[in-house]
Amino acid sequence: MVSALIFAGGVGVRMNNNAKPKQFLQINGKSILLHTIEKFEQHSQVDNIVVACIEDWIDYLKLELKKHKIRKVKWIVSGGRTGQESILNGLKELEKQLGINENNIVLIHDGVRPIIDSYTITENINSVRKYGSAITVTHEIETIASVNEDGKIDKLIDRSTVKIAKAPQSFYLKDILKAHKKSIEDKKTDFIDSATLMSYYGNKLHTVIGPPDNIKVTTAKDFFMLKAMLELRENLHELERLESYDDGERVYYK
Repeated sequence: MVSALIFAGGVGVRMNNNAKPKQFLQINGKSILLHTIEKFEQHSQVDNIVVACIEDWIDYLKLELKKHKIRKVKWIVSGGRTGQESILNGLKELEKQLGINENNIVLIHDGVRPIIDSYTITENINSVRKYGSAITVTHEIETIASVNEDGKIDKLIDRSTVKIAKAPQSFYLKDILKAHKKSIEDKKTDFIDSATLMSYYGNKLHTVIGPPDNIKVTTAKDFFMLKAMLELRENLHELERLESYDDGERVYYK
């Protein structure tokens, strides 16, 4: 069984938008969150989806899922105060609904990271089956500097040895649940992501190279960048439908 856990419990304070959480901002008639959900909905190996959502926006999400005929979202749970808490709420729901089967895989993904492709999802699933984990990363293209407290550069790091951790971050359900429960026992609730949590508790992490434009919408600048990318992709899709010319007139095939 392969599940996607999409967490969208944040309020987006850095977006400077008091009216609507960032994950529900609209692009091409769909929320950012729905664009994300659709990538997992359309993947043949993903069996079900659980979404951790801001409680006050759950009804809105349900209406949007119904409008766009999303079938794989089986459960929606309330998000938490942090990403870690939202993820745990989703994991607990999967445990409740599916139990703990040795082979159950969960792909954990940001609701505001919709530029994810089918190939990367497949690679995450394959990596978990082979290595027990999959952390989606991208290559670093800038020079990395280690800086001391005085603002002086200690050393320059070879960027070929550096990767940027993104999402999905994928594991066997039993393993990530065990780590989360241990973190609650230890009162450690400040892990920035699942990879950091799993590494802290001694789990070996395997990487999967993901798309370089797999951005997370955090600021207004990110939103406009994402909007441009999605609109470009939609326009390219429309151009692909143009297959021939007939007497100087364009002929489209749907």
